[in-house]
Amino acid sequence: MVCNFSCLRNKEVVDIRTGEKIGFADDVELDTDEGKIISLIIYGRPRVMGLMGRDDDVVIKCSDIRLIGEDTILVETADLARSSKEPRYVVDNLLKTSR
Repeated sequence: MVCNFSCLRNKEVVDIRTGEKIGFADDVELDTDEGKIISLIIYGRPRVMGLMGRDDDVVIKCSDIRLIGEDTILVETADLARSSKEPRYVVDNLLKTSR
């Protein structure tokens, strides 16, 4: 599959370890000496409608990309540069029955 940057920007980035939707690829970091893509950059989410700035950007190295599909980019990375103030939701057990 051949993919240009405008096509890449429409793909959602998902962490395969947690299933978390990280965002959409906003930018790429290039090594112009070797002509290689170094990483994908996902801009941080705006705080208070952009008035209070943004969260930290997420930088994903190309070695962490596992699959680029039709609609998504699957990545496997241990530590994303995410804000610690962002709420995280954990699902206990979807098959647990209530009594």
